[in-house]
Amino acid sequence: MARKAAVLNASGRRISSAKVPEGPPGSYSQCKRVGNHVYLSGQIAIDKRGKLVSKSDPYLQARQIFQNIKALMEAAGGTVDDVVKITMYTTDIRFQPAIWKARREVFSGDFPASTLVGVSSLFDPDNLVEVEAIGYIDDKPRRRRR
Repeated sequence: MARKAAVLNASGRRISSAKVPEGPPGSYSQCKRVGNHVYLSGQIAIDKRGKLVSKSDPYLQARQIFQNIKALMEAAGGTVDDVVKITMYTTDIRFQPAIWKARREVFSGDFPASTLVGVSSLFDPDNLVEVEAIGYIDDKPRRRRR
């Protein structure tokens, strides 16, 4: 019986935020929390109404994506400071300065471990950037930064 409970716990808890639309039912989870670990599916530049933010501006897309990551981490009980790893995909590696500019607006101090990958295309050709993330939320009380 103990083994069955461990298997059930390993599936984690689905996390959602009113600021980030969910995919079609039964297709995937935007975010799962398993213990202290948080796993975010690849985020695209969709606003809370489900609309793509920009078809041509990688900076605006990346900014929306990082805001979505922030909202999901908060819904999971953490902050963006709890993100430990991000993998960024872009359809043009020349968008790197725009993506990093948006990243700097959300993350500060020690950045999460980061990988940037140039790809030939993403699921929707209007998506220029996609970012997936992994977080770790330490449930111990935090000391406030000064």
